[in-house]
Amino acid sequence: MRFDTPATTNPIDQLKVVGKPTDRIDGRHKTSGTAHYAYERHDVVPDQAYGFVLGAAIAKGQVAAMHLEEAKTAPGVVAIVTTLDMPRLERGMMNAAYLFGGPVIQHYHQAIAVVVAETFEQARAAAYLIRVDYEPEAGKFDLAAEAPNAPLVGDDSGEGSSGPPEVRVGDFEGAFAAAEIKLDESYTTPDESHAMMEPHATIAAWDGDQLTLWTSNQMIAWGKRSIAKILGIPAQKVRLDSPYIGGGFGAKLFIRADAVLAALGAKAAQRPVKLALARPLIANNTTHRPATMQRIRIGANPDGIITAIAHESTSGNLADGKPETAVSQTRLLYAGANRLMAMRLAPLDLPEGNAMRAPGEAPGMMVLEVAIDEMAEKLGLDPVQFRILNDTQIDPENPDRRFSHRDLVGCLRLGAERFGWDQRNPQPTQVRDGHWLVGMGVAAGFRNNLLTKSAARVRLDREGVVTVETDMTDIGTGSYTIIAQTAAEMMGVALDKVVVRLGDSSFPASAGSGGQWGANNATAGVYAACVKLREAVVQQLGFNSADAVFSGGDVRSGNRSVLLADAASAGDLVAEDLIEYGNLAKTHQQSTFAAHFVEVGVDAATGEVRVRRMLAVCAAGRILNPKSARSQVIGAMTMGVGAALMEELAVDKRRGFFVNHDLAGYEVPVHADIPHQDVIFLDEVDPMSSPMKAKGVAELGICGVGAAVANAVYHATGIRVRDYPITLDKLIDRLPEAV
Repeated sequence: MRFDTPATTNPIDQLKVVGKPTDRIDGRHKTSGTAHYAYERHDVVPDQAYGFVLGAAIAKGQVAAMHLEEAKTAPGVVAIVTTLDMPRLERGMMNAAYLFGGPVIQHYHQAIAVVVAETFEQARAAAYLIRVDYEPEAGKFDLAAEAPNAPLVGDDSGEGSSGPPEVRVGDFEGAFAAAEIKLDESYTTPDESHAMMEPHATIAAWDGDQLTLWTSNQMIAWGKRSIAKILGIPAQKVRLDSPYIGGGFGAKLFIRADAVLAALGAKAAQRPVKLALARPLIANNTTHRPATMQRIRIGANPDGIITAIAHESTSGNLADGKPETAVSQTRLLYAGANRLMAMRLAPLDLPEGNAMRAPGEAPGMMVLEVAIDEMAEKLGLDPVQFRILNDTQIDPENPDRRFSHRDLVGCLRLGAERFGWDQRNPQPTQVRDGHWLVGMGVAAGFRNNLLTKSAARVRLDREGVVTVETDMTDIGTGSYTIIAQTAAEMMGVALDKVVVRLGDSSFPASAGSGGQWGANNATAGVYAACVKLREAVVQQLGFNSADAVFSGGDVRSGNRSVLLADAASAGDLVAEDLIEYGNLAKTHQQSTFAAHFVEVGVDAATGEVRVRRMLAVCAAGRILNPKSARSQVIGAMTMGVGAALMEELAVDKRRGFFVNHDLAGYEVPVHADIPHQDVIFLDEVDPMSSPMKAKGVAELGICGVGAAVANAVYHATGIRVRDYPITLDKLIDRLPEAV
């Protein structure tokens, strides 16, 4: 099905099942321990051995020799494969770092060996018996030191956040110089780890030249092609199976060392191998969100209208890596006739920087929305009103290109009303609650809507059961449920008459999970397949397809009503199709919007920050399942709190690695850090997005939260911290002046 004209009325608009706050149909499996996560697939293949990955102890250089004598004779060892056993392997899709093979070391903890043994403990013990001779080289590990010479580099995050090296509209320098009110500030965001609950994990088994990976991967079709390329085998010889994923946040968009080394270990051992990356390797071996250094300049007239805006960002990465596209949202979020956006990329020898939840926008909004708050203060304007004044319904870089649907103003106004913004004292440091200084902050949220092909297969059997098969994944987002809701709505059956099978590369290739594109595109693909199945049903029943109504397990046309199941009485009916898109996303800018409101308390003596209240108001098209969508947003809000107040990978600038590479040293929010969170979805649809008229919310929920926290801390204390995270050491020696 090709979607190239705005959606009109269709069966989804009945909203009998879609749009209802529905419990996850896979919830009982997750709460009973019967959900099949990668490392726990004990039943899929017998005689599984255990693999353990050894990471490099240098950040740059070469492996001169590896001494395996002790490791090979250690108890339980079945096989050892080292990076010196083979030439450097090809890279998979979107990998910046090479995952294995050859002597060259690109970054600390790059995989240099896998040990296979009868037990995990034996594999780990033997791995640490391997002695390695290195030839280390000097590396570049300090972003601040390299930034002055970083060249302009543009690129695409692959998730809707992109830009050329430099964008100019009008005369920024002239307009900024002439502006009566100006802001010129610099900000930093640190390197961050995905820190997902489930580590990267794979079970690999060979059957002749056929490879099966039971793995934890967000993008099955990408993964299948990548592992084939890396190992040099035909893609048709590879199968990936990933029905459940315990968190990914972008780290599992791409094939990583767990899959490659499990496959190599299984071939060497001639038996199946299960392998999970140890927690330190999540930070240093896989990917992370790169640190940024950002500068924002804003000029405005005394009425608060922005006349000039510039956003420049510098990030670092490996030689073939991409920049963190932190200026992308500033190209679209606010009006302003004269504009400058620029990105620079410094070559670093740190582990690979790559996609992490809302790449580009998350760190970009952490900075932009603090600068907007600072500018509002300079103008003497309420921060909500300043944002409303500079709203735009057109692409500021292309006035002929309107937004398909944009209601940021509605988000801000409703959020201000619900949060009690009118009770906020505009002066900082004026509200006390015992020994707590209390402040309120606001920030806009923005995330682009990305359209991508997605296919599905649907089957109707003689019992009236509709089975959906697609390689779409569920990374904790509720994919099983919204896909079931879509099929139930389209075929006119109850949810308990729908079976959903996900995550297998033998199923039709879906959009996959990432970039908040999964829900809208995957359900649109199911919609397309169901349209074909409906056509097959009415043809089988001899109905006029234009008049047929699917409802309550029946198919009706005129005065005639027949059980849906009867259409399959002679055998299953199967239909397969995909959604693909025309030019609507080119003719109209498709984005999602939010307003984030936060109240914090800051201890007047210690500088400890406690979040007290949070509210997100989201405008993201039709919400397919308000219950699971709310879960996505509150999870993203929690990540935003972590980014604002605690998350930071500490770089050893001498040896080039992230020091706090475990969950003891890398702090993330826990339940005690997070108060009750409110989420409101505006009642809207976007017919230009897809037949579902939906968009996405999973990453919108993190965009702007960090800035709202930072703005609340400033309102409480009068202290503006421009270097994240806002830890108490950045407040404590300035608090006496504030109180």
